[in-house]
Amino acid sequence: MITCCNLLSGCISIVLICNGYALAAGIMIFMAAVFDFFDGFAARLLKAYSPLGAQLDSLSDVVSFGVAPSFIIYYYLNQQPTADSLNIDISGFNLVAFAAFFLAIFAALRLAKFNIDDRQTTSFIGLPTPAMGLFVASLPFTLNNDHLTFMGNIITNTYFLLAIIITFSFLMVSEIPFFSLKIKNLRFKENIYLYILAAFAVVAFSLLGFAAIPFVMIFYIVEACVISRNVASSQAR
Repeated sequence: MITCCNLLSGCISIVLICNGYALAAGIMIFMAAVFDFFDGFAARLLKAYSPLGAQLDSLSDVVSFGVAPSFIIYYYLNQQPTADSLNIDISGFNLVAFAAFFLAIFAALRLAKFNIDDRQTTSFIGLPTPAMGLFVASLPFTLNNDHLTFMGNIITNTYFLLAIIITFSFLMVSEIPFFSLKIKNLRFKENIYLYILAAFAVVAFSLLGFAAIPFVMIFYIVEACVISRNVASSQAR
């Protein structure tokens, strides 16, 4: 039931963005993330693990964190003036905007890999799909933040949006290890990277509110890449 609420939130998000309500669409993706957290929490609490639950969770995530964010990117790409040199207009459709749905494709590939990869029990190989979804869902919050008005022309820029599509599509199916955001114990040494991320998030949220989420996600990605590089360097020695 909780997982289906995740799926329903993703579907509502798509309906909202199709009607031009970008901020509300982003909120529904955040709601999907809440349900996505609590379905796993409930499964562990009740010890109610099942193959059906695992498959339903991934199918819901494809919609809520793959398809719904793709529609948000498509919405912003489609807002670009037809005079934009990158736009290819055919019968009123901007074909370049359809590139947004590569996020949905690579989200599906990422989740399919996750389902058959036994290396991802305590951490992730490749950027988790919800992380990409939350990054995109937070863009409307950034655009509506009075302190970040200068970001408006950047976020809605065609080149920036295409860069998001390419970067996140690559990260989701990459072999870069990403640490889990779940705390199994409170030992500082075992959770040092998580504590660093949490400290950055607290400062960012206190300054920017929900508009801080893209910056927190970027920090998470950079931190994971630095950790991966340091591990690789130590192994090479």
